[in-house]
Amino acid sequence: MWRHIASNALTFLVVLAFLLGGVILWGQTSYNAEGPLEEQICLRVERGSSMRRVSTKLAAEKAVTNAAIFRIGAEYTDKSEALKAGSWLIPKHASMSEITEIITKGGASTCGTEVVYRIGVTRSEVEVRELDPATGRYVEKAAFDPKEETAPAEFTEVRDESDTRYRVAVAEGATSWQIVDALKSVDVLTGEVEVIPPEGSLAPDSYEVREDDTRASVIARMQEAQEALVAAAWENRDPDLPLASPEEMLILASIIEKETGVAEERGQVASVFINRLNRGMRLQTDPTVIYGITEGKGPLGRGLRQSELRRETPWNTYVIDGLPATPIANPGRASIQAAVSPAATDYVFFVADGTGGHAFAETLDQHNANVAKWRQIEAERNQSE
Repeated sequence: MWRHIASNALTFLVVLAFLLGGVILWGQTSYNAEGPLEEQICLRVERGSSMRRVSTKLAAEKAVTNAAIFRIGAEYTDKSEALKAGSWLIPKHASMSEITEIITKGGASTCGTEVVYRIGVTRSEVEVRELDPATGRYVEKAAFDPKEETAPAEFTEVRDESDTRYRVAVAEGATSWQIVDALKSVDVLTGEVEVIPPEGSLAPDSYEVREDDTRASVIARMQEAQEALVAAAWENRDPDLPLASPEEMLILASIIEKETGVAEERGQVASVFINRLNRGMRLQTDPTVIYGITEGKGPLGRGLRQSELRRETPWNTYVIDGLPATPIANPGRASIQAAVSPAATDYVFFVADGTGGHAFAETLDQHNANVAKWRQIEAERNQSE
């Protein structure tokens, strides 16, 4: 009898082990299998959340097939205690193991609310925006000028949330003075910038920042990025350029940046100045004159006077020969590239054409005809106002 009982018990244990192994295999397969999520979502994990709470939320969002398997898988891989607060973008069909990795690896949030401090050429603003997981695009919630307007509720409500991300976005053509002045209003940063960086030395770009980063550290990042851009462009420049140094290249790039906002024109604008330098012609460009008046401390806000066009400054290219003394703004990558690889043209003149772009000319007669057209457009516009 005992032998029969022992045999039955052994059989039971074998069956139990087999079933248990099957359950484990099923659980592992489910944990690593493609998930049911049809559209990516933004999962917010609040401070103090537990893996149980997160698994319940994921199940409610239909991002996982089984909340218990998700928790067991996280426990089995020693990640249950590594949960990170933040807002995490969960891709569609992400497996439970992939989701676990996303919400435990840390770093900056990958979705949710972002506050962007935009530093522009004519004004700066703070934008509050939120990523729409369905489209992968940001939707603006509010925008305001921090120097002139009271912060709206959309900003104050998210300002101290742990998963809010911050970014400083610098527009191409902003001056070093404008950038430093605008950084004073970026309230997540600390410290002061003791000295205005050299004009042209800051790379216009978008920089993610964190609470209590210093303003000086952000400036240093901008300078490092611009140094790398300038070095690479100079290394790959056209061999016959009338530019003696990377500094002269940067000066030319800054003029190109201020002369046109039309991306397709940069190469042509660059060719005009290169051709003028090659022929010993003065550059005669208004933005350099304006810089001599404002020294980069904001837009002029009016037209140039004839007396200003005649007044000699280190930047007045109507009076001085060659390039001005320094850059007149911080040029972006595209303008730097145009400076070292201009279009192959014989243009030496250009003037506004009324569409936001310019009309280019090889001869003075062609240029005068283009100027006459522009004057006519200006006159018609003035009459209609």
